[in-house]
Amino acid sequence: MGATGTGKSTFANLSSGSKLPVGRGLQSCTSDVMTSKPFILNGNIVTLIDTPGFDDTNRSDTEILKSIAAYLSNTYEHGAKLAGIIYMHRISDTRVGGTSSRNFRIFRELCGESTLRNVLIVTTMWSEVSPELGEERERELASNPKFFKPILDKGARMLRHTNTRESAHAILRHLVNAQAHTLQIQHELVNEQRDLAHTSAGVELGRLLKDQADRHEEQLKEVRREMEEAMRAKDEESRKELQQVVNEKLSEIESIRRSAERMAADFTAEKARLEARIADMEEANREHLRNLEEHARRERELIAARDEAEKKASDLERKLEHASSERSSKTEAQAQEQSSGPKEKRSNHRSTPEAKERYASRPANPGEKSSNEKNQETFVASFFSSIASSWKSIWGF
Repeated sequence: MGATGTGKSTFANLSSGSKLPVGRGLQSCTSDVMTSKPFILNGNIVTLIDTPGFDDTNRSDTEILKSIAAYLSNTYEHGAKLAGIIYMHRISDTRVGGTSSRNFRIFRELCGESTLRNVLIVTTMWSEVSPELGEERERELASNPKFFKPILDKGARMLRHTNTRESAHAILRHLVNAQAHTLQIQHELVNEQRDLAHTSAGVELGRLLKDQADRHEEQLKEVRREMEEAMRAKDEESRKELQQVVNEKLSEIESIRRSAERMAADFTAEKARLEARIADMEEANREHLRNLEEHARRERELIAARDEAEKKASDLERKLEHASSERSSKTEAQAQEQSSGPKEKRSNHRSTPEAKERYASRPANPGEKSSNEKNQETFVASFFSSIASSWKSIWGF
């Protein structure tokens, strides 16, 4: 999620190899909820959901909310939950304006408080700023209560995206094994059976629309005062221009009010439309998913085998360190024993049963290795040989 132009569709395409439409200018390109081609990451089958921003140039904020809410409620009713939510923000923005603020406020109400540990704030467009400026803005976004600090304090994380496939996958690895949660809007729409206008996101959008309408009303009053002055000055050209502005403002106010009123009424139709689209997308990906499931199973097996081999290697390293430490201790003890006391007493020590057993394993020649050392080296060589065979069978070399 995020404002228009933050790189949401590009991120989905880089991650999955999909070809979702990407905007190149100020015009929005993603006007509907779309899904990426499923792909494998760390043995998991992943699908990304790309959503339009709440500043879309083709659809109103109410229509955008209806689409997102309808998609999320449909998938939730079919048993699907989200492993995570990514909110994208341009680090190149000189300030967090009204558009970004509106997107983020609705985003928070969609998610709720309980899912924030599954939220990633991902900053984009790092190539458009110097590292120093980007880091300064990043610190401000993370520490300012007006921006992302409140949700970061409650478990969300902030990460950077450098516009590469590797960067996108590194970000997604923070979520692929996370426990899936129910979003607040899913719980309100499905479990509590609220209409969209009375969900937390719907109420927040209604408040934002009212604020927007109130601003238009204030601007309308100012334009009307200017019109009266133009009429008194008999400036017909200015009066006509101002009348056009008045008509536009009245149209915008009416559109905002009508949009708010139709939020709940149109939700059912939007849900039915998206349910049909979801079924078509699932059918299109069915064969692809079957193939992916087999590949995902093999990848999980390889990961498990690799982890087991690494664990064995680590255990062996600890054993070798322990054996080396013990051998050093014994060597020091024997050296001290041989250097202390009369020579005849040292020779008597060799006649005891314990000494006979200890000295029996020593080689006759100083350069020759003892039988214990030979046995230990044989064990190490055998173990490393088995490890090498395991790796060859896993990776095929």
